[in-house]
Amino acid sequence: MLSAIVAVTLVVPDVEAVERAYRRELGYETVERGRLAEGTTATWGAAGLTGRSYIVMKPASGEPVYLRVVKAEAAPRPALKTLGWNATEILVEDPYELSRRFERSPFRVIGPPAPLDVNPAVVAMQALGPAGELFYFTRIPPGKSKFNLGSATSFVDRVFIVVLGVHDIRKTLDFYAGTFGLSVTDPGLSHIGVLAQAWGLSPEQTFPLAIVRLPERFLVEVDEYPAEASSPPVATGEMPAGMALVSFAIPSLEPLKDRLVAAPRVLQGLPYSGRRVGVMRGPSGELMELIESPPGDSSQR
Repeated sequence: MLSAIVAVTLVVPDVEAVERAYRRELGYETVERGRLAEGTTATWGAAGLTGRSYIVMKPASGEPVYLRVVKAEAAPRPALKTLGWNATEILVEDPYELSRRFERSPFRVIGPPAPLDVNPAVVAMQALGPAGELFYFTRIPPGKSKFNLGSATSFVDRVFIVVLGVHDIRKTLDFYAGTFGLSVTDPGLSHIGVLAQAWGLSPEQTFPLAIVRLPERFLVEVDEYPAEASSPPVATGEMPAGMALVSFAIPSLEPLKDRLVAAPRVLQGLPYSGRRVGVMRGPSGELMELIESPPGDSSQR
């Protein structure tokens, strides 16, 4: 069972520009920087990234949920137009104030702050970062989460949801339930304004949406995209631009060893801290980095 989201890896052309924007606008702190080691890129199945510069950043709250930013020359991919990981959702205290701050920043709001139809106490907005990467910024008042997701304890806090674009939502839910023993919701039709906007559709257009529930504090949102959505372009030995990889904690890699893109290995540095790591592909090509974190591991909450 996946127990937590540990990190989201973003592939961008200018790591320094992204770092400045995240530090200034999100209050994130750089906790590690360096160049990708051969062991890491081999585990990812992305040997072409060996030696590329990277940083790891964490929120002002100190929560151990990281954004990792990797330099690559991959062409930017348009938000919400390709299959796989598409958006990183982060808890915040005040989306309205954050939206005002973004007016003079590298971030561009594409979905203004608004209450959710299904839970009006929750307010969310959507914005593109400096490399075109898509974020949802969401306020959940204490005690108002229907899935025990928690609330922000700093102005911009941790990742708590990752958004996956797929063609076959039922197949995806069966994969996550059957492979990891996770509970899933039945698909339902939902208005997703930024998705309709990306495809030039009416704001009244609905899309199948479902939730994959981790034990607590984290979710995977699964959105079924139009049939025209395609896999993102990826050069040999690289990863797709933008939101490329999501890292999850898992009690043991042993049941999944035959399904990994490369043999698991122990990796150092954040977010690994000497734990064993392997990478799987999901049914829409999404890369999942699985970090072995036995129950009681103090590095995960």
